[in-house]
Amino acid sequence: MRPRTCRILALALLLCADAHAQLRLPSLGTTLSPLTRSPLLQRVEPLVDTVLAPVDLAAARLDEVTERAREHRHELDRDPSGELIVRAELLAQPSSPAARDALLAAGFKPLREDALAALDEAFLVLKAPSGLGLADALARARAIDPDGAYDYHHVYGSSGGVGTDAAPASSAGPPVGARGADVNDGMLQLGLIDSGVDVRHPALRRAVVRTHGCADGSHPAAHGTAVASLMVGEAEAFRSALPRATLYAGDAYCDEATGGSVEAIARELAWMAQMRVAVVNISLVGPPNQILQRLVARAIAQGMLIVAAVGNDGPAAPPLYPASWPGVVGVGAVDGQLRLLPEGARGPQVMFVAPGADMAAAAAGTRAFVPVRGTSFAAPLVAGLLATGYQQPRPDGGGAAIASLAKVAHELPRPAPPDGIGRGLVAEDLRTAPDTVNLARER
Repeated sequence: MRPRTCRILALALLLCADAHAQLRLPSLGTTLSPLTRSPLLQRVEPLVDTVLAPVDLAAARLDEVTERAREHRHELDRDPSGELIVRAELLAQPSSPAARDALLAAGFKPLREDALAALDEAFLVLKAPSGLGLADALARARAIDPDGAYDYHHVYGSSGGVGTDAAPASSAGPPVGARGADVNDGMLQLGLIDSGVDVRHPALRRAVVRTHGCADGSHPAAHGTAVASLMVGEAEAFRSALPRATLYAGDAYCDEATGGSVEAIARELAWMAQMRVAVVNISLVGPPNQILQRLVARAIAQGMLIVAAVGNDGPAAPPLYPASWPGVVGVGAVDGQLRLLPEGARGPQVMFVAPGADMAAAAAGTRAFVPVRGTSFAAPLVAGLLATGYQQPRPDGGGAAIASLAKVAHELPRPAPPDGIGRGLVAEDLRTAPDTVNLARER
């Protein structure tokens, strides 16, 4: 084997071992070491795009899905494409009462009915007819009612990794010159659908965080806390997009085996609509799902501006959702040198790019900050910037906020593929480098 080929294959193995931790994280509570922590990988970054060709990031992500399904085999399974689903459940929106009756007559059994009044929507959770496999049952339901919507009960995961090297947080205000929105003491608001948020973290103590989703109390988690801090956090040497705003934080996980399911995300989406939240960030990714797509479309039609991470399956991977559905603001990520993350998705779903690596965010369960990496952490910055100009949801109202943000977006300093940056780079001044936070500890 030629030396160059050996070198590329060796680098591919290093990337696969370290970068798979940056993919969609099914557990959401796992703390990981970001790719940027590896000096060797920093030295070979110019070769990253070449190396990624033989490394199937999407396959590595599905390996994580397989592991989670194995860990919770009584609650979870995989669909024919390998995506995570709730075991033995289908989701249904029959086209009519007659179609529903036909399903029941065919042996489908309703387990639950979710009425989402604020979205003027509802759907059923069904059990397949006895003796019929789930894939065959889905095909039969679609054949019985071709005008309805039927799908697996998919489970969605995060789109970025949270590091482990922590630096203490200070409760002081932002440094002079920080470029987040003006301090507003809760007058502005925005929403988050993610895992739980640690509202006791010093970076969030001046924000107003209204939590929802878990019947048994709060379940703070690494991913949700990090994303929340980038939206409304404030601390010495740390900046966010909208300091001291009111954050409506919907927990779609609650430490449950089926956390991140369509049903849980739908519940929080309906709560956002009920609370009249105009801009909602969803740093979660997963496969296309007919039921969730309809609910997202309904929320957008009511005037909700949904911002979502495009995912980290690599530039050649199929699109991930909800970022790739029409009307959703898909966000990609750049590193500290304003280069596109090599693992970030590309395509028409990318509307903006923002910092998503070489940056710090709040660490749940501590008073510290940790490094983060992934499109998960670019999306909340874009959501915060959009919320400064869009506070009251109204049909077609988000377009003006998007156009306004596009006016201040710009090209990357290095040539980049047009399908990678959308309308351009924003929020580059909202990155808090990990070593900057470390300096706060040393003073």
